[in-house]
Amino acid sequence: MQAGEPIPYVGRFAPSPTGPLHFGSLLAAVASYLQARTNNGQWLLRIEDIDPPREQAGASKDIITTLQRYGFEWDGDIVFQSASSDAHDRALSSLRKRNLAYRCRCSRRDLANAPRSSLGIIYPGTCRNGCDRGEAAIRVRTDDSEIAFEDILQGRVAHRLESESGDFVIRRRDGLMAYQLAVVVDDEMQGITEVVRGMDLLDSTPRQIWLQQLLDFSTPHYLHIPLITHANGDKLSKLTGAPALPLDAVESTLAAALTELRQGPPSDLAGRSLPEIWSWANKNWQPGQLRRLKTIVKTS
Repeated sequence: MQAGEPIPYVGRFAPSPTGPLHFGSLLAAVASYLQARTNNGQWLLRIEDIDPPREQAGASKDIITTLQRYGFEWDGDIVFQSASSDAHDRALSSLRKRNLAYRCRCSRRDLANAPRSSLGIIYPGTCRNGCDRGEAAIRVRTDDSEIAFEDILQGRVAHRLESESGDFVIRRRDGLMAYQLAVVVDDEMQGITEVVRGMDLLDSTPRQIWLQQLLDFSTPHYLHIPLITHANGDKLSKLTGAPALPLDAVESTLAAALTELRQGPPSDLAGRSLPEIWSWANKNWQPGQLRRLKTIVKTS
């Protein structure tokens, strides 16, 4: 690539195999897919299988089958996050060698009375200067400099991590790598230039940018789509009873996803073939229709 040339777009969809895809998953997949395709970019599929206690047997296969049935076409091979464990360990080792991360034996009970913010418990730094040997998590050190970014849809987001969340866990007490570090390493390895995902991960982004800075990684652009909710305001998720995506009504379900994403598809789109629906979506994708929206109440 010549100096000054734009970096080719690389996006991704990265579901966790904790169960089947549901309608909220479909919105994130559609948005990330259309962002990649309308930017003449690659769309990668990564299965984030680094939390075995929460994973459901057969879920990875079901996710892949569902995406194929809905007409998604990814570039390259499917990546399983567990295959990157050596890279995760190297990043963790780098942080520890530079005294940017430390062992922490604090349990949830120990932190029950810790102060809280909109980001959750604010870790008080109990183990910053060392703790007893034994089973421990690993936390990354933070400071109170402002970590800010401009989300494509949600605008400016900024946090001061030390005072709003404190040092956060990057490897759990059970030895499993935490999401925050694993996703940063994998996005860097895959050359991701833009992350498209739901609003539920917006507040995680400054923590991920902090890790990117400590590890001298690039920072992608971010686009957080609104969460889709039930009529009572609960997020549409496996925990709130969201059903698996149907495999026998994919055209109407895909058209409904475009409607919920505020794309204004024609009323007869649901009756067209999958290739026709995707062709229409590619020609008419306007993410700006979702600007500043935090939630969408499911209408169908």
